[in-house]
Parts: sequence; structure tokens; C-alpha cells
Amino acid sequence: MASLQELLVASSRTFAVGIRILPEPLRTEVTVAYLLLRVSDYLEDNRELGGDEKVTLLAKWQDVLAGDGARQALIERLREAREEIPDALVARHAATVLAGLERLAAPAREILIRRVGESSAGMARWTERGSRFETEADLDDYMHEVAGRVGHLLTELFTLRLPGTRNARKRMMPLGREFGLALQTVNVIRGLHEDRDRGWVYVPAAFVPDPRIHPSQLFDPANLDAAMAVLARLVTKADGHLAAARAYIRLIPRRYHRVRLFCLLPLLFAVRTLAISRANPDVLRRETKMTRREVKAITRRAMVLGFSNGWIERYCTRLATAPTP
Repeated sequence: MASLQELLVASSRTFAVGIRILPEPLRTEVTVAYLLLRVSDYLEDNRELGGDEKVTLLAKWQDVLAGDGARQALIERLREAREEIPDALVARHAATVLAGLERLAAPAREILIRRVGESSAGMARWTERGSRFETEADLDDYMHEVAGRVGHLLTELFTLRLPGTRNARKRMMPLGREFGLALQTVNVIRGLHEDRDRGWVYVPAAFVPDPRIHPSQLFDPANLDAAMAVLARLVTKADGHLAAARAYIRLIPRRYHRVRLFCLLPLLFAVRTLAISRANPDVLRRETKMTRREVKAITRRAMVLGFSNGWIERYCTRLATAPTP
């Protein structure tokens, strides 16, 4: 049976690097939270299940998290996941993840149960509704359920474990949501082509300059100008959320360097990915991503200099304006 650490590494090497930096007990608590959310993601995103079954299983997952459901029956159902994707791998080992949840201290366990349950309920609501984003508010609502609530979850864990953050909790909670929306907006941009292939286009109709063009038609070469205008809107949106993410990190005292670094690495990766995607028509055809060399360089510099708020601002500007490979 795979361990929590093995599941973490197998499902995301990038997040595993950041989570390993955290001090205990945050390291274990965030590991369990991440894996629980991967199970929720599987139930929302997989291609094996129909919409109605996804909604039913997401509701059962919430019940099991709260200790009210038919746990073993759901575990057996999740073991049937056949897709060779990270989410399915974690879903097949849901028993291990749930056992990890039970071993957490009660205050942290309560946070995870509540926040993962809320996010799962939001995923179910959007699964029922389907891929219809008329306005930016619609997109923000979806992103809040899958990412903004994660910002709330992490903020609650930080203020539970880091006394120096507790006075800033009221300011950190909305910024934590913005942090989640920042990373999710970048994910929307880099995943435009892949999401289109599974029938979801995370583009508000209001972003399309020509009302005659449906968001799903943006990938037609004849609509390139409209697609690039939409990309510019999404990039501007991401920039605004990323500014809030930087403000969030500034509220974490420098003595908690490892926690700051955990937050800083995905921020820097998002800033660089956005720079590569900006005004780049390739995002409509394939995934745009950093080189391994860039990832290593960013990580190395952040580990040494990430304690400095001034350096973070300067380095984000540098990453946003450096030439793309």
C-alpha cells in the first residue's frame, strides 16, 4: 500500500517539493489536504463517469469525510478508477488518505473536513450546471469552489500553527482566496486546449469581443484575433490576482521562511508561466510551460532570497518581463 508521501510525489512532483519544505505538523496536514482534494478532483474531472454519477459520488465523498457515509462502499468504488492519471491514482488509495486524515490533531482535521467538503459541494454544483460561463463572475464562482476555498483552508492551517499570523487572519482570508484564483486563472490559460478537448472552455462569453463567436469557437484559426483578445483579458485578470497573492505572502512574518517559501514557489512559477503565455497563440494549441532549467533556477533563488519582500517584488517583475525561451 502506498504511503501518503509516495502518493504525494506520484501525483505532483511540483507540489511535493513545496510541501516537503513545510515544518511539521503543517507538512503532514497540507499533504493530507492536497490528497483529499485530488480525490475530489477525480470525481469532478474524470472521463469514466457520467455527470449524474459524479454528483452522487461527490455527495457521498462529503458524507464520508464528515464520518456520516458508507465509507467502505465508497472506497471500493474508488478502487475501480481505471484512468492512468494522478487523480485516479490517489482515488484508488482513498483508504490511505482517509486514514491519514484520522491521524491528524482534531483542530486541523476539522478544518480539512469542512473546507474539502465545501469545495466538493461546489464541484458538484458546477458539474450539474455544466460548462456555461456567461460572465467573469461565473468564472470567479467556479474558481472559488476549486481553488479559492483552498486558499481559505491553508490560511486556517497557517493561523492555527503560526502564532505570528493570527492578528492578520482577517486580511489573509480574502487574499488567500485571491491567491487561489490567481493560480487557477493561470491554469485556465495554460490548459485552454486540453480543457476544450474534454468539453470545458473556461472562458466567459463576456470576454469574447464578437458576440457571434461562441467561446468554443475561439480555437478556429479564423477566429484568432478574437482568441488573442480573450487571452489578453485572462492575462490581465491573472495579473490582478497575482498582486493580491504577493500581498498575502507579505503578511507572513519572515521568521516563517519555510511557509513563505511554500507560498512563494507557486507564485513565482505562475508569474513566469503567465509571461510565457502572454500574447502567445501557442496556448491555443499546446501546453505552455517553463523549462526545467527555469524551475530549478527560480527554486534556488527563492530559497536563498525569498525572505525579502523587496526581492520578491523585483524578481516577479524580472520573471514577467524576461524573454521567453
